[in-house]
Amino acid sequence: MKAQFLIHNKQDNIGVAVVDIKVGDTVIGVCLEDQSQVSIEANDNIPLGHKIATTALKEGSNVIKYGVPVGHATKPILPGQHVHVHNLKSNRW
Repeated sequence: MKAQFLIHNKQDNIGVAVVDIKVGDTVIGVCLEDQSQVSIEANDNIPLGHKIATTALKEGSNVIKYGVPVGHATKPILPGQHVHVHNLKSNRW
Protein backbone atom coordinates (compact mmCIF):
# COMPACT_ATOMS: atom_id res chain seq x y z
CA MET A 1 0.00 0.00 0.00
CA LYS A 2 1.21 3.50 -0.80
CA ALA A 3 1.95 5.85 2.12
CA GLN A 4 -0.53 8.67 2.78
CA PHE A 5 1.78 10.47 5.21
CA LEU A 6 5.50 10.64 5.96
CA ILE A 7 7.29 10.65 9.30
CA HIS A 8 10.68 12.35 9.05
CA ASN A 9 12.36 11.01 12.20
CA LYS A 10 11.73 7.99 14.44
CA GLN A 11 11.19 10.34 17.42
CA ASP A 12 8.43 12.31 15.66
CA ASN A 13 4.89 12.16 17.01
CA ILE A 14 3.36 13.63 13.86
CA GLY A 15 3.50 12.87 10.16
CA VAL A 16 2.95 15.04 7.09
CA ALA A 17 0.13 14.16 4.69
CA VAL A 18 1.29 13.54 1.11
CA VAL A 19 -2.33 13.25 -0.09
CA ASP A 20 -5.61 14.68 1.16
CA ILE A 21 -6.77 12.40 4.00
CA LYS A 22 -10.47 11.94 4.74
CA VAL A 23 -11.94 11.41 8.19
CA GLY A 24 -12.49 7.68 8.83
CA ASP A 25 -9.79 6.54 6.40
CA THR A 26 -7.22 4.08 7.68
CA VAL A 27 -3.94 5.56 6.50
CA ILE A 28 -0.37 4.31 6.31
CA GLY A 29 2.63 6.40 7.32
CA VAL A 30 6.24 5.60 6.48
CA CYS A 31 9.24 6.76 8.51
CA LEU A 32 11.94 8.12 6.22
CA GLU A 33 14.73 7.06 8.60
CA ASP A 34 14.11 3.32 8.60
CA GLN A 35 11.09 2.71 6.31
CA SER A 36 9.01 1.44 9.25
CA GLN A 37 5.26 1.84 8.85
CA VAL A 38 2.39 2.87 11.08
CA SER A 39 -1.34 2.56 10.40
CA ILE A 40 -3.88 4.88 12.02
CA GLU A 41 -7.48 5.91 11.50
CA ALA A 42 -7.93 9.58 10.57
CA ASN A 43 -10.14 11.41 13.07
CA ASP A 44 -10.26 14.56 10.93
CA ASN A 45 -9.92 15.61 7.31
CA ILE A 46 -6.24 16.44 6.82
CA PRO A 47 -5.20 18.44 3.77
CA LEU A 48 -2.10 17.66 1.75
CA GLY A 49 0.98 19.06 3.52
CA HIS A 50 -0.66 19.27 6.95
CA LYS A 51 0.27 17.31 10.06
CA ILE A 52 -1.44 14.21 11.48
CA ALA A 53 -0.84 13.01 15.05
CA THR A 54 0.64 9.53 15.27
CA THR A 55 0.37 9.31 19.08
CA ALA A 56 -1.81 10.84 21.78
CA LEU A 57 -0.54 14.23 22.95
CA LYS A 58 -1.47 15.81 26.27
CA GLU A 59 -2.07 19.55 26.53
CA GLY A 60 1.35 21.22 26.85
CA SER A 61 3.32 18.28 25.46
CA ASN A 62 5.84 18.85 22.68
CA VAL A 63 4.95 18.22 19.05
CA ILE A 64 8.03 16.60 17.52
CA LYS A 65 8.93 16.95 13.82
CA TYR A 66 12.38 16.27 12.32
CA GLY A 67 13.31 14.88 15.75
CA VAL A 68 12.97 18.28 17.46
CA PRO A 69 10.12 20.07 19.26
CA VAL A 70 8.43 22.45 16.81
CA GLY A 71 5.61 23.46 19.12
CA HIS A 72 3.34 22.27 21.89
CA ALA A 73 -0.23 21.01 22.04
CA THR A 74 -2.69 23.65 23.24
CA LYS A 75 -5.25 20.93 24.02
CA PRO A 76 -5.26 17.12 24.01
CA ILE A 77 -4.71 15.59 20.57
CA LEU A 78 -5.66 12.03 19.67
CA PRO A 79 -3.85 9.81 17.16
CA GLY A 80 -5.25 10.52 13.70
CA GLN A 81 -6.23 14.11 14.45
CA HIS A 82 -5.24 17.11 12.36
CA VAL A 83 -2.40 19.06 14.03
CA HIS A 84 -2.48 22.72 13.06
CA VAL A 85 -3.03 26.23 14.51
CA HIS A 86 -6.25 25.18 16.29
CA ASN A 87 -4.35 22.80 18.61
CA LEU A 88 -0.65 23.66 18.18
CA LYS A 89 1.39 26.70 19.25
CA SER A 90 4.93 27.31 18.08
CA ASN A 91 7.65 27.13 20.73
CA ARG A 92 9.34 30.12 19.06
CA TRP A 93 6.63 32.74 19.62
